[in-house]
Amino acid sequence: MKLTIKSAVAIVGSLSKPSKMPGFGYSTPADKCIKGSIMRKVVNSICFFCYAHKGRYVFPNVIAAMTKRFNSLKRIDWVDIMTFMINKREKTGFFRWHDSGDVQGVWHLEKIAEIARRLPHIQFWLPTREYSFVREWMELNRKPDNLVIRLSALMMDGAPPIALAKKLGLTTSGARSDKSYSCPASAQGNECKDCRACWDDTVENIDYKKH
Repeated sequence: MKLTIKSAVAIVGSLSKPSKMPGFGYSTPADKCIKGSIMRKVVNSICFFCYAHKGRYVFPNVIAAMTKRFNSLKRIDWVDIMTFMINKREKTGFFRWHDSGDVQGVWHLEKIAEIARRLPHIQFWLPTREYSFVREWMELNRKPDNLVIRLSALMMDGAPPIALAKKLGLTTSGARSDKSYSCPASAQGNECKDCRACWDDTVENIDYKKH
């Protein structure tokens, strides 16, 4: 059977479309986060304030879409189908992994990396708190240049894991409750506009406004 966008969506689910982003993204249920589910119970952690547990993320149709994506992750054809769909739909050249959810294991990170290898014309950004998965994967693999992995801080106003990120050759991000954040989105209608810092691995750290 010839693969089409319609058939791809039927198998692995649709891409997400974060309103602030220039292009498409990919989201899975926040309650499936491994580290995040633990941190959600920690007062003043970033996950404690997780935006993916409120707003449009709790609409039944959104939950259903994220669950469908999550349930398809271990399919042997997931990389092929996702590569096809992202290549067909993403015209801005920028794609975000996990505006909700996080990587589920080394195997999952390798699938994301393989998609980046196959689509060198697209810049991918992956924020993650699954440090151990990233560390283990990078011991055995070379990160594609077009995949920016940002190790995300655990605590609101806390320092991101800069030492680990530097050791691995990665970048970081955090969240601030004061005005010391560096992300410009809140000052421009909560949109990226022409900013692409998150996808730029020469930008060592980005702090987002608490939301």
